[in-house]
Amino acid sequence: MDDTVTSPLFAQVLGAAFERLSPQVRALHSVRRRQRWSGQGEVRRGKHWLVAPCAWLARLPPTSSVPVSVEFVVDEQGEQWKRQFGPARMHSRLWQRDGRLFEQLGAVRFRFGLREDAGQIRWRAERAWAFGFLPLPSRWFAQVQCREREHAGRYEFLVDVSMPLIGRLIRYEGWLLPVSDES
Repeated sequence: MDDTVTSPLFAQVLGAAFERLSPQVRALHSVRRRQRWSGQGEVRRGKHWLVAPCAWLARLPPTSSVPVSVEFVVDEQGEQWKRQFGPARMHSRLWQRDGRLFEQLGAVRFRFGLREDAGQIRWRAERAWAFGFLPLPSRWFAQVQCREREHAGRYEFLVDVSMPLIGRLIRYEGWLLPVSDES
């Protein structure tokens, strides 16, 4: 891949707002080829009986307080995020189309609207599909809250997903620092 041709994925989605991100958030999303970040995270799954099959479909990690690492790999199709919460792996593929971010996470595909807010990124789930083609009701994802920010010199993430009837599906949060600059 020619580094001069492609700007970072999140710069493509956020446009000029990308430059207003805090330094650690901008650095994490400035992958040229490959980079790795690591830190600590906490995962809490909900208790409803439907949580387990939903989590399995999206390949979400189990409840735990564990070391976290993420390897970001850029290719012609977008980015791969290879997350590891302790021994649990959670891989996804991200790409952009028409100013929206898409993520394939297990059997579920999401479309997100992103906005910069005081140096942070706020994600809003706009649409979701099971198995890439079966639309899921938008109201199911109205309570999805995602935030990326810098705090105390570290990149911090928060993903909190609640759904009607089920309540909390999952909440995972934590911090990361760069392992090495491989871009």
